[in-house]
Amino acid sequence: MALSAFDLLNITFHSLGRNPLRSALTTLGVFMGVAAVSATLQVGNISRAAIAQQLAKRGAPQVSVYPNWDSGGQTTQLKLEDMEFLRQRMVGLQAISSFNWAGSTPTVFRDKEFSPPMSPVSQDFLLTSGKSLVSGRFFTSEDFANYRPVIVIDQLLAEQLFQKQEPVGQLIYAGQRPYIVIGVVATSLNENAPPAGQLYVPMSIYNALTGSRDIGSIQMRPYSLEDVEELSQQAEELLLQRFPGYKFKFWNNVSDILQQQKTQEMASQGLTAVGVIALLVGGVGIANIMIASVTERTAEIGLRRAVGATQREIMLQFILEAMLLSLIGGATGLGVVHGLTIVVTDTFSLPYEFDSRIAVLALGSALAVGVGASLLPAVRASQIDPVKALRSE
Repeated sequence: MALSAFDLLNITFHSLGRNPLRSALTTLGVFMGVAAVSATLQVGNISRAAIAQQLAKRGAPQVSVYPNWDSGGQTTQLKLEDMEFLRQRMVGLQAISSFNWAGSTPTVFRDKEFSPPMSPVSQDFLLTSGKSLVSGRFFTSEDFANYRPVIVIDQLLAEQLFQKQEPVGQLIYAGQRPYIVIGVVATSLNENAPPAGQLYVPMSIYNALTGSRDIGSIQMRPYSLEDVEELSQQAEELLLQRFPGYKFKFWNNVSDILQQQKTQEMASQGLTAVGVIALLVGGVGIANIMIASVTERTAEIGLRRAVGATQREIMLQFILEAMLLSLIGGATGLGVVHGLTIVVTDTFSLPYEFDSRIAVLALGSALAVGVGASLLPAVRASQIDPVKALRSE
């Protein structure tokens, strides 16, 4: 007579309860494996979230190149043509723009005056820097071609100058020259100094006013964070071909983040190895307990077969025992890691959000190991001859 699912579970729990110490030690192996796997995935998620937070404060990953004075005092100034030279030849370049530094500029709106720094920029500066537009628009090709006296300010300066008024469309004076505000961008956060406001003007109008065609630096944005160093190498090789004998200085805003990422990857690899070994140890433990269980319960298996239990029911019982051990150890490991992660992230103010995909993957790995380790012993148990089993009693 076939057993019901409830009866099968009852027999399984009873069988595991007869050897609590052995069951507990086997569960501990699974617990350690799942805890290591879960911790590995959590470390990766938290590290990526922390890196994303740092990038949000710094803007998009970017490489900047400047002329570099050599020991003889010789250098060459970069121009817009050099930027176009790089744009046409570089691989993996998402955006490129030019940037200059015009220093602190007295800025007046009615009775209010501040002195934020002014930066002449080219058209794709917004995309290169990763700055977000709060209101209005950024510079267009027509603004550069027609030398329009337009200006973009950051959110802090907009609040200082206009308070609750709408800044877009207002006339301000920067460096004693009139400009129309056409857009507002988010204020950049600097860990080393408080924000002081910011002015952005088209590079063309600034060069026309100063009579210079030089640009201070070229900024390049890759498609991914990992391509920053490759982008620097490409730019250096191309510029050295264009300007033989001259030197250039390269800087990127994510060098420390890249180092953190490498450290995180090394830690994840180490934890992954520990997790795999722990899961394998748990699997060996499950296999051992199943083999021992089959040997000890030969007579019981024979009796059950004699009263009508099928081979399938015998095999399912042993697989179910392994699955229960894996599930208990895996769920406990997930719970412990989740609790410890909350404590650590709260202590160090790190971003953390429970990811159900991690739980599914970790528990799935535990169950896979449990079922795989118990399969052969379960098949062996189901093939026991009931007559021989009863005679061996």
